[in-house]
Amino acid sequence: MMNLNMIRGIAGILPIVLVAACSNPADNTPEASVKPAATIQEGAPVADSAQVSGTRFSIQPGSKVEFVGSKVTGSHSGGFERIAGEFIVADGKLASAGHKILIDIPSIWSDSGRLTGHLKSPDFFDASQYPISTFIATSVEEHSGNHTVAGNLTLHGITKNITFPAKVSVSDTMLTVSAEFHINRFDFDMKYSGKADDLIRKEIVLKLDVKAAPGTVDFAAFEKAAQSTAQ
Repeated sequence: MMNLNMIRGIAGILPIVLVAACSNPADNTPEASVKPAATIQEGAPVADSAQVSGTRFSIQPGSKVEFVGSKVTGSHSGGFERIAGEFIVADGKLASAGHKILIDIPSIWSDSGRLTGHLKSPDFFDASQYPISTFIATSVEEHSGNHTVAGNLTLHGITKNITFPAKVSVSDTMLTVSAEFHINRFDFDMKYSGKADDLIRKEIVLKLDVKAAPGTVDFAAFEKAAQSTAQ
């Protein structure tokens, strides 16, 4: 039988364990502001990045777009195996708009095989219906070496303009972009709540760690491949 001191010790540890298990990973990241979809400039369609001049840099293998989601009892991490994108560099820095990233939603993975299948279902990403997620930058601002990026994110068939902080490094041969922030999945009509005693939080942490080198991307071929996988 446990003595009184042991019971007191367990009682003291238990709240700490519960707090750790129930903590929200999004509490440690900035929240992306969300607004209606925007244009690159007045009268210009946001999808036409060809209007922005500069050197194209294409995303290289090993780049990552990952996420962390959580519920009452814990969290799960994951990401996407296939991403493609172009950044535009002008005068040694990121152009003010026009950067484009495509994500192959069926290539999603997570730390649980069962969860991965569920994430592809209509409860979440609905990968067969919406096999491509697109981000097109509408503005990039630099302040004392830090960057604020805004762009149209199309996810789950819904487009919203999101703004988030990012770290950017540019050279003649390599460009790196990293960011960590969270979005509200409800903004993209992903409202599956989970079990009554184990509710899924609405905040999703996104982590970007991408490297790009001079080059262009065949976006049409990338989209075709994602749509083929989704069928």
